[in-house]
This record gives sequence, structure tokens and C-alpha cells, in this order.
Amino acid sequence: MTFADVTASAVIAAVAEFKRLGREKFLESAGFGPATAYYLELDGELYDSKAIFGYAHGVSGDRVWRSDDFSGGDQTVARHLRELGFTVRYLRNPNWTRDEIILACAAAEANNWKTLAQESRRAIELSQLLHSPAIHPLEGRRADFRNPAGIERKVSDIITCHPNYKGKRTNGNRLDGEVLADFLERPAEMRALAETIKTTLLLWDESGPALPDPDLSDDMGIEEGGVLLKMHLRRERDPKLKRKKIAEAKRDGVAIACEACGFDFYRTYGARGLDYIECHHRTPLSVTGKTRTRSQDLALICSNCHRMIHRMAHWLTVADLRALVEAQRATER
Repeated sequence: MTFADVTASAVIAAVAEFKRLGREKFLESAGFGPATAYYLELDGELYDSKAIFGYAHGVSGDRVWRSDDFSGGDQTVARHLRELGFTVRYLRNPNWTRDEIILACAAAEANNWKTLAQESRRAIELSQLLHSPAIHPLEGRRADFRNPAGIERKVSDIITCHPNYKGKRTNGNRLDGEVLADFLERPAEMRALAETIKTTLLLWDESGPALPDPDLSDDMGIEEGGVLLKMHLRRERDPKLKRKKIAEAKRDGVAIACEACGFDFYRTYGARGLDYIECHHRTPLSVTGKTRTRSQDLALICSNCHRMIHRMAHWLTVADLRALVEAQRATER
């Protein structure tokens, strides 16, 4: 038989067997490893395309093909599955972010810098935590995205960077060593940061306020960590808090103008700029942790100053930026 002899009904039968056995047992019984890029998508679920095709080859009347019997990829398995009317997705898991590595490093420290077995409670709980959409979108994930086996591998990568490790270093990435060094140098601070990231992921709500315009975060530093930066920006964008902050300022006779440079949208743009201003959270989330934002925690700030505050890794305070503006104005007099 050839590729063209595999029928759509045989593929459906292979999917049914996959679902009956579960992914791990199906791959083992069919003689395949996990897919690395191409997946069959059916009814919203992902299936390892080459393994499905090999099993379907047997259903169609000939023997089941094993992994070494044929090549997978876009021009073979993927093409034939598409010709049969199926959807094939090309997926690669995203690289580990600093946030994720901080959580993995915290798990490694809690395990006395020993390998975290994929069957362990810590590995399973961390796997579940990292499935939050706060760091990586659900779209584009492979079936093995941040599974317990992947957690075990990443923790092993981190452990081999430890100065007390005597064996051969594994193929981790640059951030593994950097985050580990931070944990060894500032353990209490890094544990607290890991706990804040964990809490933020557990409480993440996809229906929360949208993030500000993309150019606001173009030059932002990563010191706070990706998910904390996202939450920080969401708190600043919360329309309820913004309305409350403006109402309190008007009640107290405070001008709706930038606290750093004094720019007043109403004075410049008339009615179009009435009560328009942005809000900036005075203290980063990595410092405050997951706390309830109060209106007094927010500063009224113009769009330009807001971008200048966030532009580099070390964020300026409103007072810092005000001093910078005043010093610059002094040089122009």
C-alpha cells in the first residue's frame, strides 16, 4: 500500500483508538514518539499526525506502519491528511519565559535542588499552573505543552547549572543559569517573586481590561516579569478605577492634568480633551504583590510621560520624571 491508500474512515478509526487508549499508550503501542511539529486537529482536539497515519495504514487493510517505515512532514503525512479533508496544524511549543523559569527554579529549590520527577505532586501542580493563558496564548500549543515530563526536563536543566552539580550540563537556555544565579544570590526575594507570579496566574481572568496600545510596552524592561507586567498594565487600564480616580481629583479640586509635566488635555484640545488622562500605578506589582488597587495608588499622567516612565527596565517614579522634566526645562531657559 501507499500513502494514497489510507482512507478518511481509517483515520477516524485511528483517532477513536487514540482516544480509547490515551495518547501515551497509543503512541507506545503504535511504535511512535510524540509529534514535534505536525498535528491532526479534529473536533477541537490535537492528535500526533504521523502516529495516526501509521495506525490508519493498518486499518485500511495492510499492516500498521511504524515510525521507521515512512517519513512524516508537510509533503507526506500532512499533505495526504489535508487531501482527505482533515485539518493539520504546524505547532511548536514556545520557549520558556523568565516567569516560567522562576517558577521552575522555585520548585527545584523546594526539592533541595534535586530532580523533580514528572510523577511528583510538584511537577504536576506546576504543569497545571503553566497552562494558564496569562503567559502563552492557548492558540498554537502542542499536545505536550508544559506537561509534567517537560517540567522534569526543565528542572533538570536548572539543576545542572547549580555550582554544586558535578555531572554534565544539559541543553538548557541562557535564562536557566541567570535565574538560578538570582535565586542563589537573593533567595528570599526570588521566592517572594515566584509566589507573586504563582498567585497572579491562579487569579488570572481573561475577561479583564485589555492591555494598552502595543507601543506602550515596546521598550519596557523585563525586570518585573511578563505576567506581572501584563497585570500591572491591566490595573492601570481598569476603567472603573480610572473613573474613580478622576472623580476624586475633581472633588478635591485637583486639575485633571499630568502630575509629571503638567500637560492638560482640556486646555490644549478643548471639549475633546475634557477629563482625558491616563493612570499609572505608582508601585510595580512585583513589589506590592497581588493586592487590591486603590485610587490613591494611581497617578494621573499624560500619554507621553506614561511611556517615558515605562520605557526602560528601571521604571522611574512620577517624582523622578517630574524632576527630569523640570531639569530639562531649566536648561532651555
